[in-house]
This record gives sequence, C-alpha cells and structure tokens, in this order.
Amino acid sequence: MKKLVIFGVGLIGGSVALALKKANQYAPHIVGVGRGESSLKIALDLGVIDEASDNIEQALKGADMVLIATPVAQTPEILRAIKPHLTTSTIITDAGSTKSDVLSYAHNILGNLSAQFVGGHPIAGAEKSGVSAANSELFLNKNVVLTPTDETQLNAINAVQEMWQTCGAKVTNMTASSHDSIFAAVSHLPHLLAFALVNDLATRPNADQLFDFAASGFRDFTRIAGSSPEMWRDISLANKTALLSELSTYQAEVSNLKTMLENEDAASLQALFERASLARNAWAKSNENK
Repeated sequence: MKKLVIFGVGLIGGSVALALKKANQYAPHIVGVGRGESSLKIALDLGVIDEASDNIEQALKGADMVLIATPVAQTPEILRAIKPHLTTSTIITDAGSTKSDVLSYAHNILGNLSAQFVGGHPIAGAEKSGVSAANSELFLNKNVVLTPTDETQLNAINAVQEMWQTCGAKVTNMTASSHDSIFAAVSHLPHLLAFALVNDLATRPNADQLFDFAASGFRDFTRIAGSSPEMWRDISLANKTALLSELSTYQAEVSNLKTMLENEDAASLQALFERASLARNAWAKSNENK
C-alpha cells in the first residue's frame, strides 16, 4: 500500500496512521480528509498525516485504500462523494461500531464497487476523542472484526486484514448481523447505561454533592460516559433493534434485583452476585495477557 486516504483523522483514524508509520519505514503516504481545517492542521503538526486535503478527487488520485473513520451517520455522504473517483483497484473499508447498516450503505451506493468494500470494527478506543488522543499502540493485541460478504473480493479482505495486523491487531471475520448482536450486548448497552447514570445524577438538585462524594467505583463504571456523544448517538440509532432487545433483557434483570431487595431475599441476592463475580473474574483473568 503506497497511499492511504483517511476520512476522519480522530482517535481511530489518527491511531491507524501513527501505527502504520511506527511499524513500517515504508509506510504509505497518508492523506487526511475531514470536516474541520483545525483538526487536520493539528494532525499535520503532530506528524499523524502527510497531507491534508479538502479536494476529494485529488485526495483519492492514486489511492490504494480509503479508510472511513468518522461517526457512522457520515458514511453514506462519504461513500457518495468518493464513488466517482474510485478505480476498480481502490479498496474501501471503515471503522464503524455497527456493520449491517454500513454494509447496506456500501451495497446501495457503491453498486458493483461494493465488492471492494470491507466492513471493519476495531475493538479499541479511549474516553477521549480527537487526533490529539491518537496513539500508535491503541490497537496492539486488540481485536478487529471484519464483516466481508460472499461478494467481497478476496484481495480486498487480505489487504484490510494486513493493514490491521500491521497496526498490531488480531483480526476476526464474522457476519454483520452476528457482529451487531454481540456488540449490542457487550459494548453498546454498557455505554448507554453509563451515559444514563451520569445524566441521572447530573440533573438532580444535589448533583454537586453527589459528584463530590463519587469515588473509584463510580469512576470505573462511568468512564465510558466520557466518550464522543455524536458517535454514540449514531451507534445507538444504527443498532436500534439489537439494542432495544438488550435493554429489555437488562430491564428484566434490574426488575428481578428490585424484587429481591423488596423481599429482603438475601440468598438470591448473594447467589446472583456470586455468579456475576465469578464470571467477571474469569473474564478478567482470561484477558490478563491480551
């Protein structure tokens, strides 16, 4: 890969650029395209990208790969903008947290060129966003899920897989529907719960007092509520069906807890806590060296 064009040089896009530069002295020429000149200037000043452009035709000239690392809702607009300037050898991929909607966008907008599109989702991030938070080791030993279809070109899959492996990631392939179902449970739901708890406390009359006494438990549970509101708005709406199902399941669990408390059912409470504690500790132990 000699030229990579990144739409959205923020935490994810910027970290990809830095990782490729760190891993390979023959790193591709990286062009950043974004909505704001100031963020692209920061990316240039930090050495994250080699070139900034607001001319999509010029940016894509000679590009081997396009990475869309913007909030998911911007994907259709970007696909429409790049389609006239793609060649039959240009590979397109994304880093969005939902995949069924993105693959649908690619199929409907790119037509035959959608065979060159590989849906992707790096399972890595931070509570801070923006290119200033970019980190060359963000993807080291982290999972990246690719969601190719039966029509996706093998060379495109291999190229995207190689890019992420160069960034230090472990790559897994699955269907878009499986991806969205899994991540509604283990990623999207926890973010909604964290946002909801912080919002609840922040809108109470004694919010200042509550936050004054909040400690490590609150910090750990709500860390992800510091994530990009725009990004999580888009993720929530894009994965609405799976997320609504997970919210219903969680509400049933909370209702069960409420009943145990009302009945002062100590045995059931302890049994639930023990099951959860064992599962959480087993998961943490299995991830110690990952």
